[in-house]
Amino acid sequence: MLDKQGFDLWADGYDEAVGLSDEDNTYPFAGYKEVLGKIFRTIMEKPGASVLDIGFGTGTLTTKLYENGCDVWGQDFSERMIELASAKMPGAHLYQGDFSKGLVEPLAGRKYDFITATYSMHHLPDEQKASFLRQLLGCLNPGGQILVGDVAFESLEAMEKCSVEAGDEWDDEEFYWKADEMRKVFPGLKFEKVSFCAGIISINN
Repeated sequence: MLDKQGFDLWADGYDEAVGLSDEDNTYPFAGYKEVLGKIFRTIMEKPGASVLDIGFGTGTLTTKLYENGCDVWGQDFSERMIELASAKMPGAHLYQGDFSKGLVEPLAGRKYDFITATYSMHHLPDEQKASFLRQLLGCLNPGGQILVGDVAFESLEAMEKCSVEAGDEWDDEEFYWKADEMRKVFPGLKFEKVSFCAGIISINN
């Protein structure tokens, strides 16, 4: 798992590294563009939506939302990522903070139409994911939705199959999503498989 300094150092080459993995259809970013595209299209169904992005990185998704009229808010723990994203979205509300400790103020005191997290929450163990998701659900407007795009699987068995296929590339330090396990806490959770190692988790308010 990368720490804050690691992400600061990786920030400038992040988009290129992700793009190469996606284009080559390799773990861990196979399906990345399609995941972001599906989330983008869902949010665009509500014009002028208020969106909170958790771990927005260089702003790949949020920049598109920002350019298309969304009210963008975000939290990331890398100063360099925030710097890169802010240059693309000067009017966005971007805050530094470790989301493993929850939302920072004033983000925690607001309500949003959508809360999204793409390739960020796999750093949290499942119990922390559940606790954080509960906090996020409390920040949604009526009819709002949480959309998580990430390395994700329907079950432990599907994840183990992917880990075998990935071999030495597999990262044992991450906590990837297993939809069937998370449904025990959030029965209404939906999972859409996008690639062999990626999918979209959605929870409605």
